Amino acid sequence: MDSYSIHYGFNQPFDFPAKIAFDWCTDYKSDDWAKMGKKGTRKIKHINDDTLILTDTVTGKDGPVTKKRLVRLNPERLAWTNTHVGGPNIHSQFWYQIVARGKQKSRLDFIGLQVNYGKPPSTVRIAEMAKELRTDDAGMWTLLAEEMRKDLGKQKY
Repeated sequence: MDSYSIHYGFNQPFDFPAKIAFDWCTDYKSDDWAKMGKKGTRKIKHINDDTLILTDTVTGKDGPVTKKRLVRLNPERLAWTNTHVGGPNIHSQFWYQIVARGKQKSRLDFIGLQVNYGKPPSTVRIAEMAKELRTDDAGMWTLLAEEMRKDLGKQKY
């Protein structure tokens, strides 16, 4: 079967120290989809301290879609990867790293490498798809940054 990749990325600022932001971002919970403004469920299976499997079912415009993801945490680098091991975009991989911006602020650097299956569209259409994915994912992280402020905002660091 034919496949093609879509590459995209973005940054999301956080009003918290890098380690605090990393811990919050990688504290996976069953209500994460609601925090991202989506209707969905999440099952979490911890393999060990730095490896877990997420099974997410999200309801979109075409109905529910289930994706299974292998998440590998790298706390030393304040980074993690998310690799699709099941679902419509199997073999896609997403890279995340929290970068310090002084003592009290940080940002998420995100790189998406999505694999789509089927006949590759034109390069113009792939660029449009990358923009759509960037807009959608960045929008979810904007909501997550607000949730982080709600959860952590009153604490001193």
